[in-house]
Amino acid sequence: MTTLEQDQPRAADGAGPHAGGRALPLTVAVPAAVAAGLALLAAFPPYGLWPLAPVGVALLAAAAHRRRLRAGTGLGFLAGVALFAPLLEWTNLHTGWLPWALLSLLQAGYLALLGAATAWVSPLVDRWRAAWPLLTGVLWVGQEALRDRTPFGGFPWGRLAFSQDTSPLLRLAALGGAPLVTFAVALAGGIVLTAAWRDWRRPAGQWRPIAGLAAAGALLLAAGPAVPAGVRGAGDTVTVAIVQGNVPRLGLDFNAQRQAVLNNHVDATLELAERVTRGAQERPDLVVWPENSSDIDPLRNPGAGYRISQAADAIGAPILVGAVLLGPGQGQVRNAGLLWRPGSGADLSQVYTKRHPVPFAEYVPLRSIARKVSAEVDRVRSDFVPGDRPGVLDAGAATLGDVICFEVAYDGIVRDTVTGGAQLLVVQTNNATFDVAEARQQLAMVRLRAVEHGRAALMSSTVGVSGFVSPDGRVDGATGFNTAETVVRQMRLGDGRTPATTVGVWPEVALAALAVAALAGSAVARRRREVTPG
Repeated sequence: MTTLEQDQPRAADGAGPHAGGRALPLTVAVPAAVAAGLALLAAFPPYGLWPLAPVGVALLAAAAHRRRLRAGTGLGFLAGVALFAPLLEWTNLHTGWLPWALLSLLQAGYLALLGAATAWVSPLVDRWRAAWPLLTGVLWVGQEALRDRTPFGGFPWGRLAFSQDTSPLLRLAALGGAPLVTFAVALAGGIVLTAAWRDWRRPAGQWRPIAGLAAAGALLLAAGPAVPAGVRGAGDTVTVAIVQGNVPRLGLDFNAQRQAVLNNHVDATLELAERVTRGAQERPDLVVWPENSSDIDPLRNPGAGYRISQAADAIGAPILVGAVLLGPGQGQVRNAGLLWRPGSGADLSQVYTKRHPVPFAEYVPLRSIARKVSAEVDRVRSDFVPGDRPGVLDAGAATLGDVICFEVAYDGIVRDTVTGGAQLLVVQTNNATFDVAEARQQLAMVRLRAVEHGRAALMSSTVGVSGFVSPDGRVDGATGFNTAETVVRQMRLGDGRTPATTVGVWPEVALAALAVAALAGSAVARRRREVTPG
C-alpha cells in the first residue's frame, strides 16, 4: 500500500471520502497533481503564463477532493515537487544539489499540507458546492501564511501572487497586498473547478450554475483593472541612476574578486559623470549601487572608501552603496545599504542593515547540527547579523524605502519602509550566484510591491536584471543579464497610502482565520456524519 492508495470509506477515523460521491480515480488524480505543479510553474517567470495559475490550483483541488488525509498529503507533495524543484533550480547553480533538493522538498511539504487540508474539507464542499471557490482561496492563503513564516522566518518564494505580475489581478495588491492576490488566483481556480466538476452535470438546469460561475470569474478578472494605481503625491520627481557594474565571473568565487567588483561600479559611475559633464546626460539626484557592490568594508578600508568617494564626488550626488560591514561582534558581519554623500563621504546616520539574513546562506542556524548533514555549511564563515530598523533612508531629494535581495518577498519588511515615510522603494540585490530566472522572479515581486504600496520602485542588481517600476507595475529600463549597464530615469515621489498599506496584515489574518474555521467546520461535519443513525 502506498501513500496514494485507492481510498475506501472508513467511518472509524472520520477522514474518508464523503459518502455522497467518489474521488477521481487514482490513475487520473496522480497525473493531475503533477500537472498542477507544472501549470503553477509555468505561471511564474521566466515563462509568465499567468492564466495557468488558476488551472494549477483547480487541478490540485480536484485531485485531493474526497481523498483520505494521507492520499491528499501525497498528492499535494507531488504537486509541490513538480512546482518547486524546477522553480528553485537556480539555487543549484553554484552551491550543489543538496541545498536545492532540501529546499525544494521543504517547500513541497507545505503543498502536502494543502493537499491534506483540501481532502479534509471535502464534506463541506459536497454539502455546499458553491463554497468550493471560497474554501480553495482561503486554504491557499493559510498555506502561504504558514510557509512565509516557518521555519527560520519562512521562504515566500513561489507565492501565487508573484505569478501575476502581468495579470489583471495584479492591481488587487493595492487593496490587500499579496495575500489578496493569492486569494483571487485561488478563488478563480476554485471557480474553474466548480464549473467543471462532473456533479454539475444534471439533466435539468445544467447550465445555470456554470453560467453563474462564469459570470463570477469574469467579474473577478474585471475587478483588477478597476482598482486605481498609485497614491496621491506632491507630483515631484527625482532623477535616479542604477549602476549595474557586473562581476568578473559569475558564481560564488566572485567574493574573491571584491576589489574588481567595487572597481566596476566606481568606473561605471565615473563614466556616467563624464557624460553628465559633456551635457549628454542629466545629473542624477541619486545613484543606486546593488547589494555587494562593496564587499570590502569601506568604513574600515581606506582604499575602498576613497574609491567610493571618488565616484560620489565626480557624479555630484549621493550613492546608495550595497556594502558588507564588519561587526558589531567578533566574527560577525552586516549586509547593509549605506548612503555615501559627495564631499562628506559615508553618512552613518543613513545606514540600513538587512533585517532578514538568508538562513544557511548568510548565517547558519543550528550550525553544530547542520554540520552533521553537510560540511558545506562551513563555507558560511561569518554569520550576518540582522538589523532592527526598517530601511528608511533620507537621501536628500527623496526618502527611500530600502530592502535587500530576498527581503522584497516579505510583506512586513517592505510595508514598514512605507509606513516609515518612504517615497520610493529600492531593492538592492546580488544575482551573481543565481541565474536570469531568479532575477526575473525577483523583479515580478518588485512589480507587485510597487502596486501594493503605490510607490515607484527600482531593482539594482550586480549582474541583472535591474530596472525601474512605476506604481502601476510597468517596467522601464530593464537591463540584460550578466552585463555592465547604467540606466537613468525620472521617478515620481509618492506620499499617500494605499488601502493595502493601511490595513497591513489584516486581510491575511482574516483569510487565514476563515481557513482555520473551514477546517474546524469540516471536523464538526465529519463528527456528525459518524454519529448520525443509519
